[in-house]
Formats: sequence, C-alpha cells, structure tokens
Amino acid sequence: MGAVTTLALATAAGAAVMSAPAGQPETKSTGSAEAGRVERVDKKVNYLDGQSSATFHYPGAEYIKVHFAGLLLLPGDFLTVSNPDGTEEHRVTRAGWAMSVTGETAQVQLHRTNLLSDVVAQLGVTIDQVSRGFTEREREEVAKRSRERKNREESVCGNDEKLDAVCYKSTDPVLYKRSKAVARLLIKGTELCTGWRVGALNRMMTNFHCIGSAEEAADTEVWFNYQCAECGGYDVFRPTKVWLSEVLASNSTLDYTLFSVSSFELIQKFGYLELDVRRPGQGEELYIPQHPTGAPAMIALTSDQDAAGNCAVQNPAYDGYDTDTDVSYYCDTEGGSSGSPVLSRSTNKVVALHHFGGCPNSGVRMERIFTEIQSLI
Repeated sequence: MGAVTTLALATAAGAAVMSAPAGQPETKSTGSAEAGRVERVDKKVNYLDGQSSATFHYPGAEYIKVHFAGLLLLPGDFLTVSNPDGTEEHRVTRAGWAMSVTGETAQVQLHRTNLLSDVVAQLGVTIDQVSRGFTEREREEVAKRSRERKNREESVCGNDEKLDAVCYKSTDPVLYKRSKAVARLLIKGTELCTGWRVGALNRMMTNFHCIGSAEEAADTEVWFNYQCAECGGYDVFRPTKVWLSEVLASNSTLDYTLFSVSSFELIQKFGYLELDVRRPGQGEELYIPQHPTGAPAMIALTSDQDAAGNCAVQNPAYDGYDTDTDVSYYCDTEGGSSGSPVLSRSTNKVVALHHFGGCPNSGVRMERIFTEIQSLI
C-alpha cells in the first residue's frame, strides 16, 4: 500500500515585493501582479463511496488550480486534473498544488488499476483548496485598484503603447520570434511575473523579487506560448505549461534568479534569447516582450515620452538597488512585467533585466549579471 503524503497548507502570499534601499527614489516600484484568489474547499475523492471524481467550476475564471492536502492511493493508481473535454490533462504525482487547467472548470479523476478491497475504505484524496484565476470583471477591479495605488500607474509612462506580440508577426517577425522565448510565471497559484529562456541550455531568468529561494520556487508554473492568436483579438493560444525545477543562482542586489524547468523538451521549440554584455548607449532603441498584469504576451516598442517616439535608453548609468546597476527607459511596463528581458533593437539581444517602475522604469544591465552566471549558461 502506498505511503501517505502530506503537505502544509499553501498560502496566497505569492512573491515578495522588495523595498528600495536607503537613498533610492521613492517613485520606484517593483512587484508581481495578482492572478486570482484561493478558495477554501473540503472535498474528498474516495474508493468505496462512489466519489471517484470531483468537479470545480467557477464561471468566467481564467484557470483552475487544485491543491491536494494529502494523497493515500493504492500502488499503480493515480489521479488526473483535466478540463471537461480532456484536451488538457495533468497527472498528479504528489501532494500540494497540481498544474493549473486553463478555463473555468477542472475535473479531478481517480484512476484505479489495483483491485484490492480490504483496506480501500480508508484510502483516498483530500482537496482543501482551489486557486482560480480572476474573471474579467475581477481583473478590471484589480487593475483599477492598482491605478489608484501610489506609483503603480507610473510604470505606464504617458499613453500605454504596448501591443500584442502577434501584432508584429508580419511587420517585424524578428520581434515576434523573440517574444516566443518569454514566458508567464504563475507563482503559488495567485501571483504573476515574467521569465525568459537564457541560451540554448535549460536555463531561465526572472527577478529575485519574484522568485528568490527554493521555497518560493516551489509550485511555480512556467507558461510558454501564452499569446493572442490575432492582433487586438481575444482568442489565446493554449499555453505549454512546465514546472520550475531548480533555482541555480540568485542575487537580491542585482535582482535576478536563474533557474531550470522540468520537461525541458516541451519548450525548446519556442527558442531562446542571447545576452548583450555591454553598457548600452544613451538613446539606444530598445524593446521589451513581457506579460504585463499576466496578460498574453505584449511588446513595448515605442514611447510618447521619448523625443523620437522610441522605447530607448534614457540613462545608461541608473541606480537600482545599488549604484550604477541599471539602465533606465520610458518603455511601458506594468505589474507582472517584472523579470522581462530588455532587448536592443540593433542586436536583438538582451541588455537588461526589467525590474523597476517609476517613469523612468529600469532594468539591471546584463553586463553586471553576466559575471555571476557565465559559468552556468
């Protein structure tokens, strides 16, 4: 008989938001975006009472994510969490948060392969929490509160000129291709940041203030190809989801975390980004593929705060968490954009790791980060 697996109740805390050190401008802000909320439930999936499945339905929710407080199954038996038509299905191998299911309904199913019956009455699965994504109305309410909160709106500098990544599929295919290497991070079921592939190996990067430790990395989903199908449209491609596997390196001052993912073979087709390890020049044109507020991939390319109308370097020697760590710009970003790559238009390589809002917004220069991670990538 299989062993009991128990995990402490998860919280909805998500990623921490770090305060700027003494002497830094108070207008700077960091942070992940809210994705949804945790609902407390008390549901059991058992062997003998006919409850071999459970359905969770929250009308309008973007996703459903089920938490298993304990698993006690017979050898060979297993659980799945899927959407109603079975086009997205994830096998559950441990207690804790299962991989999310896109959409408003999730089904938990116990699959039996073992026919033992003398002790099965005491076996089963306990579901104590469900994390579900916001509905459209809830997302609008969260966005409104964020705009009213001091400095949160300042990450969009002037008019919001970000566009869906797919808008560049024909007009600038290089930008579109680069956006494919950028992923949405769903942290602890309710918090959002952005991450991206670094080089050809199984390496990804985001901010330390999004994921700074192995504990914070646990139960983090990495969504690739979360993009709109048409420019300005509402239909979204079904994302390819993998788990964050291991934190490989991190630094709170330079605000980066390097990590790997599970099932790397599933996301290799989306490509990767290369690093440009130099200080970019003032006025150099930039672009930022990102998941602002956890939305499908967008790209910031222009800015009405720049004299030439470009997303461009405003100050190549800007202070972040330390002196002269960052490059600043007026490219539009929002909560959830934390961890996005900042690319040079001239090289199409990453020159900075976005982490601050405040207009100007800023990112840590890759020349500063590269010295610490070069042996790992």
